[in-house]
Amino acid sequence: MPRLFTVAEANAALVSLRPVAERMVARRRELADAQVRQAELVTRIAGNGGDLSPGEVREAAEDVARATDAIADCVRRINAAGAEVKDLDTGLLDFPARRGDDVVLLCWKVGEPEIEYWHGVDEGFAGRKPLPLE
Repeated sequence: MPRLFTVAEANAALVSLRPVAERMVARRRELADAQVRQAELVTRIAGNGGDLSPGEVREAAEDVARATDAIADCVRRINAAGAEVKDLDTGLLDFPARRGDDVVLLCWKVGEPEIEYWHGVDEGFAGRKPLPLE
């Protein structure tokens, strides 16, 4: 059974998770940029190698690996705290909670000041409703 949060507990957890989620979003952007760069190099190689220095392909692969490892570390930290990562690009996190007899998800994303929304486990982001959980 996952850890269940109250709204106050989830907001308290955000004190330490907010910077991790912000870092995750930034690393996701870095990963996307590194993947574009890597794809451009592969295209150049397929053409004829066009003025590539020996380290460019290796460096691009290392950038992708570094960003991927950083994202994985952020996700591990968030999951270890009991929250769930729902979207890497926006830093969307869900915190399992109880509403009556039902388990619901308290919903937060990078840029929001605190947890202000919740949704059912089958509803997702589109089903967000403002707090309180009543």
